[in-house]
Amino acid sequence: MNSHTETMDKVGFHEEDSFLQGIKDCIPTLLGYISIGLAFGVVGSASGLKLFEIALLTILVYAGSAQFIFCALILSGTPASAIIFTIFIVNLRHFLMSLTLAPNFTNYSVMRNIGFGTLLTDETFGVAITKIMRTKKISGKWMDGLNITAYLVWIASCIAGAFLGQWIAHPEKWGLDFALTAMFVALLILQLASVGKTKLAKNLLLIGLIALCMYVFSYFMPSHLAVLISTIVVATVGVVIDR
Repeated sequence: MNSHTETMDKVGFHEEDSFLQGIKDCIPTLLGYISIGLAFGVVGSASGLKLFEIALLTILVYAGSAQFIFCALILSGTPASAIIFTIFIVNLRHFLMSLTLAPNFTNYSVMRNIGFGTLLTDETFGVAITKIMRTKKISGKWMDGLNITAYLVWIASCIAGAFLGQWIAHPEKWGLDFALTAMFVALLILQLASVGKTKLAKNLLLIGLIALCMYVFSYFMPSHLAVLISTIVVATVGVVIDR
């Protein structure tokens, strides 16, 4: 299987599917990684985390939303079990993103596929999906170039932010605790700006629906479950409408 995969990489794909091309395709997203990573480093430092703790959290968890949530929960004295469960729920979307890309890597080994999924983020998923829509295929080498570049830049940015955080005692005054939310809002706006008027109206309707669902469900269950269930319900509605 591995020899077959290597043959595909050498013969079946062109230069645009190389590791180097993956690095190049990642570059437009790096400003987001750097800005959010710096913000997290500052917030983590202000939350009382030491430099090596911020580094370990960044290397092992590697999820911006989860890392910000970790800091907030640590400050509020939340038990470790609740922190683990909350982060698991928040990052369940990675299962869906990995499942979406998985059909493109059926010729690769299980370990290689685990590597692709482990380093997958919202941004690299977006880049990969865009490439699939354009070229109908992606290679393992290209995906490695994309993922590894993003991973290393994220680690460096978070650690740099931790150093910077030693001189910023109250990051919320600078709006740094809102950085992740602002990034996702910007990504949403960019997505909506690229669709036609009919699809835009449909997407805005779905956004309103998910807000309504979250508001209603939050009366009957914890907020993190309300977010998850609302997302599943509205995503299902969106798929049915598109079909």
